[in-house]
Amino acid sequence: MKKLFLAFAASAVIAAPAWAQQKLVPAQSEIVFVSTQMGVPVEGHFRSFDAQVQFDPKKPETSSIAFTVDLGSAALGVPETEAELAKPEWFDTKRFPQARFQSTSIKATGPQRFDVAGKLTIKGQTRDLVVPVTLAQAGGTTTATGAFTLKRLEFKIGDGDWADTSMVANDVQVKFKLALTGVAPL
Repeated sequence: MKKLFLAFAASAVIAAPAWAQQKLVPAQSEIVFVSTQMGVPVEGHFRSFDAQVQFDPKKPETSSIAFTVDLGSAALGVPETEAELAKPEWFDTKRFPQARFQSTSIKATGPQRFDVAGKLTIKGQTRDLVVPVTLAQAGGTTTATGAFTLKRLEFKIGDGDWADTSMVANDVQVKFKLALTGVAPL
């Protein structure tokens, strides 16, 4: 009986989807945002984020991606400005500590290119989003890169006096590079 159980357990592990062991490598990943303040681009990044990835490059339609970003980890290089971002007018990190993205569909658009559609939630505001993603593989690591633009006011980022787009533009570009392990060959 023990041999039968071990054989069954081994076959279950072998038959498990390739994505079962996929992991984000934070030290090799980055999320950068660029806003424009009084006509000058200001770049920042998030220091803390995580992803749950179940991606099959041969069957992207069966895949899913969930992503969380710790909004309190926003870094601009100026401590006073970073402290402002935590306030209710901006990210309101006491009430809304994380931004979340959950994919709803993934479609191949070309060799190693995919459109990831999903729902982005920031400060309790949820919007549909399609993110073009390009994949590359080297040495057991799959790197997903892409960029998209969000309208900050749709997410109530920069409320009140900061809603004036002549001071801070409404468009915020988000660029990312995510290193993943465990993704099947492309």
